[in-house]
Amino acid sequence: MTFLPKSISGLSQIASQYDAVLCDVWGVIHNGCEPFEASVNALIEFRKTRGLVILITNSPRPGDQIPAQFDEIGVSHDCYDAIVTSGDATRYALKRRAFDPVFVLGPDRDLHLYEGLDLTFVELDQAKFISCTGLFDDRNETPNDYRELLSRALERDLPMICANPDIEVMIGNQRIWCGGALAQMYQQMGGSVTYSGKPYQPIYDLCAASINKEAGRAVDLSRVLAIGDGIGTDIKGAQLAGIDALFVATGIHNNSVDESGNIDQEKLAEEFAQQKTQARFCAPGLIW
Repeated sequence: MTFLPKSISGLSQIASQYDAVLCDVWGVIHNGCEPFEASVNALIEFRKTRGLVILITNSPRPGDQIPAQFDEIGVSHDCYDAIVTSGDATRYALKRRAFDPVFVLGPDRDLHLYEGLDLTFVELDQAKFISCTGLFDDRNETPNDYRELLSRALERDLPMICANPDIEVMIGNQRIWCGGALAQMYQQMGGSVTYSGKPYQPIYDLCAASINKEAGRAVDLSRVLAIGDGIGTDIKGAQLAGIDALFVATGIHNNSVDESGNIDQEKLAEEFAQQKTQARFCAPGLIW
């Protein structure tokens, strides 16, 4: 039986239980085109009245690249204390393979991931492993366009490091395929994939270190709340890390909100059952 999360009216209802928040970015505080002002304001209020906000995102870019993206979209820098990305966690995995030539799979905008790393970039037939941040052209391509390339990689038994475990994200009202979709396909074909972002432990280890650094002390994980819209990434990752989670239906699972703007408990139960995970709280969106 799936345990359904408690529905809350706003973050202020539960804020006193927590000293820090781990908040997802894409789908919670913006949609790739514009900020969700109510969400941004809720995080600002939490920082003013309760504690730290660490943004945790499956972006394949290093965390120091995210503020520039916020400037383009209009997200206030007052809503967070630090940013931890899947890219940050992935760089550790890439450093461990620095002596092996790598085939880079992903758009040019993600090349910041490799800055400062002593890597040798080669074509697929010369590579010892693949680093995947996404599709080359995620606005026009689908994972099926990569089946032949992945088959060639599988023939050579190339392991893949996936820098973005997300399957898809919403850009405005358009669903866009992410690196996780290619990694998932490669695994289904029999390939080996390593992940560092949500829901996997490496990114949560970095977040815990970031919280403790910003707080100047060790913060008990029972006093940390994860907020996210991705059941298979944000919510499952929080559960695996032993952190309470608040699910908000503003991103890829926005179909779990009914016509009245309330959580559709039946649909949400189906989503949680499919992912074999659960959250402590839920809300249609993040508000204070």
